[in-house]
Amino acid sequence: MTVTAAKPTATGVPGYTETVPCEPESARRARLLVSAALDTWGISELTEVGTLIVSELISNAVSHTPCRVVRVMIRRERAQAIRIGVADKSRDTPEPGCPEDDSEGGRGLFLVESLSWRWGYDLHRWGKLVWAELRVPAAC
Repeated sequence: MTVTAAKPTATGVPGYTETVPCEPESARRARLLVSAALDTWGISELTEVGTLIVSELISNAVSHTPCRVVRVMIRRERAQAIRIGVADKSRDTPEPGCPEDDSEGGRGLFLVESLSWRWGYDLHRWGKLVWAELRVPAAC
């Protein structure tokens, strides 16, 4: 197991980002980052959904890319939307799986799609950012 001593970094627009090893254990650190950001912004009611989404995005990066590290980010780009993303250096685009009925895997992006307002990916010269957005409840 690799241990890193990374600190979350503010991103300008209200948000946080952290680089973590591309390994399953990093999902825990990503969930903590998302949970802390949502709590800071006073919208902790989105924590369960947000932490599940970031776990799935980390899992996809671990399973489908050869990357050594990934960058987790959470941003409040608008008052009514939160964007959670995982960036890696692979340019392979994410595709929803076609799992068999009895298969234990292959449903991560379907779960992300069903839990989020919208999701997608942005290709860059250096790799890609896979993201999902959550709507912020009107009272927040």
